[in-house]
This record gives sequence, structure tokens and C-alpha cells, in this order.
Amino acid sequence: MGGFEMAEIIWKDRKRIFFGLPWTFTKYSLSEDRLFISTGFFSVKEDEVRLYRIMDVSLERKLWQRMCGLGTIKCCSADKTMEDFEIRNIKKSREVKEMLSNMVEDERTKKKVSSREFMDHERDEFDDYDDHDTY
Repeated sequence: MGGFEMAEIIWKDRKRIFFGLPWTFTKYSLSEDRLFISTGFFSVKEDEVRLYRIMDVSLERKLWQRMCGLGTIKCCSADKTMEDFEIRNIKKSREVKEMLSNMVEDERTKKKVSSREFMDHERDEFDDYDDHDTY
């Protein structure tokens, strides 16, 4: 898994195909503070996103996924290189989504990050002006 061995991995899985078989070259790993996605065989691409940068997490389970015990976790991210991404066709998707969601909240609390920090800079300027105007 390349550079992922440095972080202690809490969860890992592969993107799966029909019938839940892990015959793909997409691997997912989760550490205490980062999510890693590795894709490819001949040419490997390794992406990571810091958990505190994930804004929203949702679960999608199409009929064929439910029949195979799979699901796709959709993540909305403030990370410039990853943006929005999906953790596709994984086993125990509901449990993984809950674990990821809780870990994201824990990291955001630990780093004292609120969603306001990802808002437009212009909005913050107006908020400051309104605060001074209330005297």
C-alpha cells in the first residue's frame, strides 16, 4: 500500500464488483485522521483526505448492492484535490459510514474546525461588520 503503512490503519476494504467479489484495483484505508484511496495496477494513484475536511457523508445502496451486501459512501469534501468523492461498493457500508461520520466529527472537534471556516471569505467580512453595527 505504499506510504499508507506509516499510519495505523483502522479499516480497509476494496471496491467490489458484482456478487461482492473484490476483483478490482481500488483500495480504501482509514486511519485515525485520514482516508486513503489507492487506484490502479500498472500506474498507481494514491489519494488521501484529512478527515476534518470532509463536510458531509451519505450512504447509497442500489438494489443490486443490497442483494450483494454492498453500498457506496458519498463524501462531500472541502479538500481541493479530492473534492467530492465516493467509497464505492464496499462491505458493511452502513457500519463504515457511521464509523467515518463519527471519526470526522471527532477530528473536527479536536482541530476546532467548524463548517463556517469553509465558507466564503466575503461572508466573514459581512459577519464582522454586522457585529460592530449592533452597538
